[in-house]
Amino acid sequence: MIDDVLYEFMREQLATTSHDFVRYLYPQIDWTLRMFGLVGPRGVGKSTLIKQHIIFEKDNQKALYISADHSYFANHTLLEVASEWNKEGGTHLYIDEIHKYENWSTELKNIYDGYGALKVVFTGSSVLDLLKGQADLSRRAVMYTMQGLSFREYLEMFHSIKMPQYSLEDVLANKVDDTVLPHPLPLFRQYLQDGYYPFSKEGAFRSRLDQIITQTLESDIPQYASLSVSTGRKLRRLMAIVAQSAPFKPDYSSIANALGVSRNVVPDYLIYMERAGMIGQLRNETGGVRSLGKVEKTYLDNTNIMYALGADSTNKGNLRETFFFNQTRVVGDVISSGVSDFIIGDHTFEVGGKKKGKKQIEDVANGHIVKDDIEYGHGISIPLWTFGLLY
Repeated sequence: MIDDVLYEFMREQLATTSHDFVRYLYPQIDWTLRMFGLVGPRGVGKSTLIKQHIIFEKDNQKALYISADHSYFANHTLLEVASEWNKEGGTHLYIDEIHKYENWSTELKNIYDGYGALKVVFTGSSVLDLLKGQADLSRRAVMYTMQGLSFREYLEMFHSIKMPQYSLEDVLANKVDDTVLPHPLPLFRQYLQDGYYPFSKEGAFRSRLDQIITQTLESDIPQYASLSVSTGRKLRRLMAIVAQSAPFKPDYSSIANALGVSRNVVPDYLIYMERAGMIGQLRNETGGVRSLGKVEKTYLDNTNIMYALGADSTNKGNLRETFFFNQTRVVGDVISSGVSDFIIGDHTFEVGGKKKGKKQIEDVANGHIVKDDIEYGHGISIPLWTFGLLY
């Protein structure tokens, strides 16, 4: 029999969950799967998304929502809860913060194999730990990755401005409706500083973001890679360097000297930071998939982290490229260009300010100039902010 403490916890959680705004990933998820995971960096809204689904489907399923870091699991196991819930005719089990539970992947495997009628959804903020346990769930659980708010989502969530979602082709053709948001730049500037994470709406944003950065660099990554906490603190210094660069082109020897480590481990450190949602690495034409191809540039994951770490010394060119890379990677593989900044499919992009010229791409087929500080585009000149409407 399911303990009342778990029912009470679920009731409290659902009662405080807003469902006025739903993230971009919701309609992309196949909620009928027997088991899937929703993963991504800390603070992007994964827990809220699954609780919203429970609210929306309350008449269609018998659901139990639990958190793996609840004190209840000091003396009980997930497998026990799944067994009892199955006996009571439960149809869906939602497990939040799964990475905080020891041997989580083994128990999920046992739940999947032992209770065929039970659908299981789990979330995890520590992408690193989830990747480590994914092998146990191969062929069993699909993984969905979620990132922070797009500029379009920010407008709706924070300002009740509902912009349509546009395809990349529509953005490149300058088909964005200028009547919904006639003057986008002031809100765009605000988004760059504190609009990527939903918890910004709760106040004390910089302090909360700093806690996430610290937790990721000094706990998640060291725990995953068996590193010392002092090395995690060095990774934070590395992030500050990236924030202030224009943009950062990794020199592994220089990084190794700065961190006091072997040059051979630096690429691994950067991959850990990438998977944890702290940085993004732009690779060359030989491979746009993460961990493939030569790394040409390294960015912080999003502009909010740039402002948190770089403050007034944040490089504007880096800021623009970081936003573009962050927003467009949701809709396609973004790789480096030998003549410009980015390539997506058969399109080449040069990113700059409003006075940016066409010289670098004048001989490139499907070349585009992405300009900051302009409201609307024409021809091959595309406003930077419109790339925040892709998801």
